[in-house]
Amino acid sequence: VYPGGSSGSLPAKLYLGAWYRGRAVLSGNPNDPHQWYMSRQLHPFDFAYVANDAQTPVAGTNADAGKVGDIVRALIPFHDDFMFFGCSSSMHYLQGDPAAGGELHSIDDFSGIFGAQSWCFDKIGDLYLFGDDGVSRIKRGNIFLENLSGFNLPKLLGDEAADPTTHRIVLGYDKRRNGIVISITLLSDGSNSNYFYDIAGQGFFPETYPNECGAYSMLYYTANDESNADLLLGCKDGYLRNFKDTAKDDDIGGSDQAISSYVLMPIKDLDEEDDDGQGRLTSATLELSGGASGGAHTDSDGATLDIHVANSAETLVEAVKDGDTPLITRTYTGTGRQKRLRNKARGKWLGAVLKNSTSAESWSLSKLSINSKIAGRVKR
Repeated sequence: VYPGGSSGSLPAKLYLGAWYRGRAVLSGNPNDPHQWYMSRQLHPFDFAYVANDAQTPVAGTNADAGKVGDIVRALIPFHDDFMFFGCSSSMHYLQGDPAAGGELHSIDDFSGIFGAQSWCFDKIGDLYLFGDDGVSRIKRGNIFLENLSGFNLPKLLGDEAADPTTHRIVLGYDKRRNGIVISITLLSDGSNSNYFYDIAGQGFFPETYPNECGAYSMLYYTANDESNADLLLGCKDGYLRNFKDTAKDDDIGGSDQAISSYVLMPIKDLDEEDDDGQGRLTSATLELSGGASGGAHTDSDGATLDIHVANSAETLVEAVKDGDTPLITRTYTGTGRQKRLRNKARGKWLGAVLKNSTSAESWSLSKLSINSKIAGRVKR
């Protein structure tokens, strides 16, 4: 495309690009952030908008669809059906071809998208995005923005405090694990805060990667040999990485870094029938995965069990988050059923934390059984 040439001209700066209905779609002009441009069908270098034929190049200002009424941050094509425009504070979509009666519609006038890579599709065509409401989804076949994080992570936006001028938020679909990786990375040093959204279980799992592994981009690489297909992460240090189930440490280039993992099991009301009643832990039994001869799965390494008790659920959760010293702690090694824990603990609410921070170790749980008895009333 040359200024004044037969193929038209374009602004000096355009930061967004996509492919839709055989057209190169461009946007992100700092001097006209609501504008979008489409090349001639099957000719990505022709932007002569005056052609007026069925395959003519199109710009928002010379089409019936018009400009988007907001700053465009992301171009999201869905096959040849829709072109989603993710904006700073709203969402819109173009249905059909703008040179053949295509129309621009609003999806949400109050919730936008964080950035150009803050979206992905899953294997059935549902669209996931990170915006003003946190993590949302548009299911294939309808145009409705469904919030996913509002109930489980109501303070997500405030806790992360991500700024489009300093952070990058990237979403990627992990087909092997059927979930969405949500990566929030500080561009200056790669420090990050991430979440894995389990589509089947509808749960969010927080993760933090080494700064070297801070994700600047993601791509699901498809391959004829399914063993080579995987979600690839473009990282702060310039390496491409993927997740490996067999790896027990994180790769940070010249060396590895131990993975620190923990899970707070569902907290237990020790007297469910009486709001003022409390209970007493009598025993706990842990079963770590593995131990059978043969098989394709690696046996679990050891894990540490911490027991916390409190008179309110909120106090208990805060104690775990703040790293308070547990009432009971025991480290287990080996696979299968472990020696029963018979230490006593009294309170209204009980929380069990399982964790491991040892280099070159990973762990998995088969079963945790907790037995308790009613033990009077909560002391005020």
